[in-house]
Amino acid sequence: MSERWPTEIRLSGDKRILTVAFDGGGRFELPAEYLRISSPSAEVQGHSPAERKVIGGKRDVAILSVEPVGNYAVKLFFDDMHDTGIYGWDYLFDLGREYRNRWSTYLRELEERGLTRDRVASAPAKAAHSHGAGGCGSGSCGCH
Repeated sequence: MSERWPTEIRLSGDKRILTVAFDGGGRFELPAEYLRISSPSAEVQGHSPAERKVIGGKRDVAILSVEPVGNYAVKLFFDDMHDTGIYGWDYLFDLGREYRNRWSTYLRELEERGLTRDRVASAPAKAAHSHGAGGCGSGSCGCH
């Protein structure tokens, strides 16, 4: 059971900032890009720390919806079709508390890998035709 309990979860009008406040203190404005690249899903985190993926091209990602998962988490649906991460209260709190360090690490890892925060132009028509919708798992979302 989570030690943290949210008192507010609000998605901004432009769908690019998720505000989360917690009882006992802590209020964070978490950018959609940060939440997307920090998704707790196996697609991003892998099944061990060595398998964690550094994902580029998510600067303009937006959150389409926020849905509760029981009383312990939310599931975020992103406009790049990623929707497999379940964000528990403790994880959201940690993301907020550790934002500066995690973001600095992410930017450094992007640079080390020659990646960018901006979407790379590719042949989306080919990807969409050969892989259906072109979401996560198809190779066209930027995380594979």
